[in-house]
Amino acid sequence: MKVIALIPARLGATRFPAKLLALLKGKSVILRTYESAVNSGLFDEVIVVTDSDVILDEVIKHSGRAVKSKRPYESGTDRIAEVAADMEADVFVNVQGDEPFVQKEPLAQLVELFKEPAGNVQVASLVQLLTDPELIIDPNYVKVALDMKSNALFFSRSVLPYPRNVEMNISYYEHIGVYAFRKKALLDFTSWPVTPLEAVEKIECLRLLEHGVPIRMAITQYMGVEIDTPEDLARAEELMKKNGWE
Repeated sequence: MKVIALIPARLGATRFPAKLLALLKGKSVILRTYESAVNSGLFDEVIVVTDSDVILDEVIKHSGRAVKSKRPYESGTDRIAEVAADMEADVFVNVQGDEPFVQKEPLAQLVELFKEPAGNVQVASLVQLLTDPELIIDPNYVKVALDMKSNALFFSRSVLPYPRNVEMNISYYEHIGVYAFRKKALLDFTSWPVTPLEAVEKIECLRLLEHGVPIRMAITQYMGVEIDTPEDLARAEELMKKNGWE
């Protein structure tokens, strides 16, 4: 099974401008993400897809592979689809550029889902248990409700599910921003305009659910810290220090 990792990398960011170029213990966030994906050993190719000459140069000067998208995109999935359209692979994995701690085990779980009988899984992603009460109510942390087969029912920045029955033992799941697609599902996604729930929540995978495309979720251990704010960068540095990572 041929698997290609594509890393969408946009320079602009509302909450943390140029966050992908921010230094995390001496290396940029985007470079750490790229190296983590390569070091997993799971992919036939790893390519950064960016709208920025600066990010392009940052990856290439460190011997990485990067291409510049032909036009601007709001969605990272739209950006990688432009490149995937001219490539052949069984599965394309979208590794978000702000996930510098992507690790082999969760990525392997994700790829493994596509080894089910042909056609069963078209799109897959990752979740982890979320237990910190402050993070459960934080809109920067996207929550996911799952069905009995671990398919996503809904994604939201709100508390999901809402604990109306306080006697229930509720599991909260955080969405980890790594997706995998069969090629047709990826290209179908980009052929559809932004959908209402996607637009209001600012969560791109809702476009798939609004079109009735199931998203299979793998429950995994946390991959690290997603860099959305300067505070996240500080948390990432603390995590590296705690674990002795260079």
